[in-house]
Amino acid sequence: MTKTIRLTMAQAVARYLAAQRTMRGGKELPLFAGVWAIFGHGNVSGFGEALYQQRAHLPTYRAHNEQGMAHAAIAFAKAARRRQVMACTTSIGPGATNMVTAAALAHVNRLPVLFLPGDVFANRRPDPVLQQVEDWGDGTVSANDCFRPVSRYFDRIARPEQILVALPRAMSVLTDPAECGPVTLALCQDVQAEAYDYPETFFAPKLWRTRRPEPDRDELAAALAALMRAKKPLLVVGGGVLYSEAETALAKFADRHGIPLAETQAGKSSISIDHRLNMGAIGVTGSSSANALAADADVILAVGTRLQDFTTGSRALFKQKGRTIIGLNTQPFDAAKHGALSLVADAKAGLAALDRALSDWTAPGVWQKRARSLHKVWLAEHAEAVAAPTSKKSHPSDGQVIGAVQRAGKPSDIVVGASGGLPGELHKLWQSGAAGGYHLEYGFSCMGYEIAGGVGVKMAQPSREVIVMVGDGSYLMMNSEIATSVMLGQKLIIVVLDNRGYGCINRLQRATGGESFNNLLRDTRHETLPAIDFAQHAASLGAVSETVATTAELESAMQRARKADRTAVIVIETDPLITTEAGGAWWDVPVPEVSARPKVRAARESYVKATKRQIIGD
Repeated sequence: MTKTIRLTMAQAVARYLAAQRTMRGGKELPLFAGVWAIFGHGNVSGFGEALYQQRAHLPTYRAHNEQGMAHAAIAFAKAARRRQVMACTTSIGPGATNMVTAAALAHVNRLPVLFLPGDVFANRRPDPVLQQVEDWGDGTVSANDCFRPVSRYFDRIARPEQILVALPRAMSVLTDPAECGPVTLALCQDVQAEAYDYPETFFAPKLWRTRRPEPDRDELAAALAALMRAKKPLLVVGGGVLYSEAETALAKFADRHGIPLAETQAGKSSISIDHRLNMGAIGVTGSSSANALAADADVILAVGTRLQDFTTGSRALFKQKGRTIIGLNTQPFDAAKHGALSLVADAKAGLAALDRALSDWTAPGVWQKRARSLHKVWLAEHAEAVAAPTSKKSHPSDGQVIGAVQRAGKPSDIVVGASGGLPGELHKLWQSGAAGGYHLEYGFSCMGYEIAGGVGVKMAQPSREVIVMVGDGSYLMMNSEIATSVMLGQKLIIVVLDNRGYGCINRLQRATGGESFNNLLRDTRHETLPAIDFAQHAASLGAVSETVATTAELESAMQRARKADRTAVIVIETDPLITTEAGGAWWDVPVPEVSARPKVRAARESYVKATKRQIIGD
C-alpha cells in the first residue's frame, strides 16, 4: 500500500520544489535556488505558511516590486546557464499582472522561471473577491489568464491533487533545452489551504539532467555538404552556446577549421575577445568587421541563435546571392528560420559531430586573411570610440563611458544592461574577459531590467563583480531593487548614464526624419525640467553613491566602488546625440508614407530603397 502524507496543496508545492535537484558545475545542487515572494491576501496564508515551513531548504527572498523580483529570477537562471532556476509568488491582482512583462521577457529569451501567482477562489463562494477580474461572458477567466500567451506551460490549480500532474510537467519544461521558458501555475487561494493525502514518493529527491540531443544523420550530412562547399563561411554565435556550455568546443572548432565568427547579444562572451577569428558583434549593433563578412558569406552556421532582426539586419545583412544558412539549434522552430538547413541538436554535440566529419577541412586562406584584415580596421575604430575625451567642456559619449569602465575593470567582471542606447554600444564595444561576462537582456529590450537583473546575476555568480550600466530613463522606471540588493547583501556597481531622457529613441526619431519630440526631457511638455539627483536618490535606498563629471573621475570612482561594502552607484552625465558611427547595419523601422515634412519624405525614400535589399521567404 502506498504511504501518504497529508499536506495542504501549498505545503505540497513547496515541499516538492525543495526536493528537485540539478547538476551545475559538476556539483549536485537544488534545482530551485529560492522563491521570490511579495505576499498579499491571495498567497500569504496558504503559500506563505508553506514557504515558512520549508525556509531551511527553500530560501524565500522579498523584493520591492513584483516585476523586479521576476527579472532577478530570470537573470539568475541566465547567469546560471539555465542549470538552476527560481520561482516567484504573488497575490491575485496587480502583483500577478506586474509579473506578466517579465514572463514575456523570459518567453522571448528562452529562459526558465516558475510563476506561482495566487488566483481566485475555486469554490467561488465569496465572488467577487478583492482584486478579482470578472468577465461577464466567461466565469473561468481571471487576471492570470494574461500569462497564457507568455508561458511555455500554463495551468490553474483548482483541486489539490492536480499538482501531481502539473508539477512534473512544469519541471520538464523548465529543464528542457528546447521547450525551456516560463511556466505559470496559478494557485487558487482556497485550494492552497486545502489538504490532500499525497503519496510520499512524490516528494522523493529527483535529479534533472540537461539533455544533449545529437544531430540527425541526414540533417548532419546536408549541413556538412554545405560547409565543405563554402568559400566564405561564417559562424554566428548565439546564447545557446553558453547554455550548452560549449564555449571551449566553439573556440576549438573555429580555430581548427578557420571559420571567422561573430557574436549576437545573447552569444557575446561565448568566446574570448582575443581569439584570432572573433570578429566581434554582428548585426544592427555589430562591428564593421563582422558585418562586412556577413554581407559576403556564402554559408552561415548559426549556432544557438533565433536569428532575430537585430542579428540579421532585418533580413538584409546576409547579401550573398544563393547563400545558405545552417540552423544548429535544440529547438526546431528556431533551427528552420530564414529557410535554413535545420540541424536540430545541442550546440556542443552538434559542433562535435561537425568537427569530426569535417576532419582537416578549413576555410580558404584568402577568406581567413580578409577576416583578420577587417578586424584590424575594426580594432582601430573601437579604440577611437572608447578613448577618453580630449575636451573637458562637453559630456562624454556612451562609448567613452564604456571605455572608462572597461579600463577600471577586471577580466572576471560581468556587465549587465538592457534597453536603450547602451546595449548597442556595449554589444559593439565591451570586451568580455571571461565566459558569461556579458549579460544583456535584448530579446525583449525591456527597460527596468538592469538593476533587478543585476541582483539575480550576483546571486548566481557571487564571486564575480557585477557592473550594471543603466540610462537615467531606465533607472527611473525601476530602481527599487537597489534597496533589495543592499538588504540581501548582493553588492552591485551601478553606473548611471544620465543623458536627460530617452536618448536612444530620440536618435531613432531623428534618423527616420522626425524632430526631437517627447523623448529628451527638454523636448517634452513641461513647466519645469526636473533636476534629479540620482546619487542622493540611490543613497536614500541604502547605496554608497557619488556623481562624477569626467571619465577620469569615473575610473577613480570605479576603484572606490570595488572596495565598497555594499552596492555603489556612480552617476555621470552623457551626450544624448553621440553614438559610435563605425559598424552597425540597417534596421527596418517604417517611415510614414505621407508627410508634409521634407525630412520625413526623404527618410521614406531611403527606407523604400533599403527594404528592397531584404531577403524574405527564403
